[in-house]
Amino acid sequence: MTILITGASGFVGSAVLATAFQRQMKVRPVFRTAASEKVFSCGKYDSIIVSTLVADTDWSAAVAKIDVVIHCAAHLHAMRDEEVDPLMAFRAVNVAGTLNLAFQAARAGVKRFIFVSSVKVNGESTELGLAYTPNDVPAPKDAYGASKAEAEAGLRLLSEETGMEIVIIRPPLVYGPGVKGNFSSLLNWVTRGLPLPLGAVTTNCRSLVGLDNLVSLILACIDHPKAANQTFLVSDGEDLSTADLLRRIRVALNLPFHLLPVPVYIIKNTLRLLGKRVIAERLLGSLRVDISKTYTLLNWKPSVSVDEGLRRAVQERA
Repeated sequence: MTILITGASGFVGSAVLATAFQRQMKVRPVFRTAASEKVFSCGKYDSIIVSTLVADTDWSAAVAKIDVVIHCAAHLHAMRDEEVDPLMAFRAVNVAGTLNLAFQAARAGVKRFIFVSSVKVNGESTELGLAYTPNDVPAPKDAYGASKAEAEAGLRLLSEETGMEIVIIRPPLVYGPGVKGNFSSLLNWVTRGLPLPLGAVTTNCRSLVGLDNLVSLILACIDHPKAANQTFLVSDGEDLSTADLLRRIRVALNLPFHLLPVPVYIIKNTLRLLGKRVIAERLLGSLRVDISKTYTLLNWKPSVSVDEGLRRAVQERA
């Protein structure tokens, strides 16, 4: 079995590549540039360079003699502040680019296409006591989530037309060594040792997934017969409040750190006045996912605990 991995120099893709190689799987990583191929391939892989992920990209050489595609590459952020229509930019890569790759893969005889999507397809938040499930009606709230939802729908139609099996995985926030974005910013605040006014944020509940656990599920879906044409949610199996997450990060870093018990309504109103409504929702709100289907259908469980995952994520900063 030969596996094509797109986005092989990215946060998730590089971890999938490294673990698959460790397990002696036959892989063909896809890199955007010769520079990234040099850094991440080091001559160990039968790698290939594909510089674009759009509707007319030629994937014929990449998908030749491939059994499974693991599609990690994506357009994650608005690339230019002046983009008039961010959704159009996301669609060009995440929808048109993905479906073009999938169509060429099916035509080349690829048996299974694993699509790393996002919980943003479900939405941005859940009410206390509730959790998203794979069967929920998609309700994305931003352009990125909408593009992932459209890609999922297109992949399902393509599967019906071609017979190529589709597996969709929707992770929530992913953390691990080399993490960037919001989680990296959170780590930066903690490592500075400055007190944060989030000690009272104890009643919200958020699902996270460590990079090792996400990679474990992706690789489990390569040949599991019950994964075919299914959608899975994934997490570490333990949901945390913001205050609890910060305390565990503090333990992982082994640094002195203080949380100030500022009332939640004051934090919320202050952030909204500053135009930081999205940050307020992520810090104060809940987002839980139900992974019972992943447990039962695949007999899969996260092998790395939250505390161990955090320790691995912060080890380069400790």
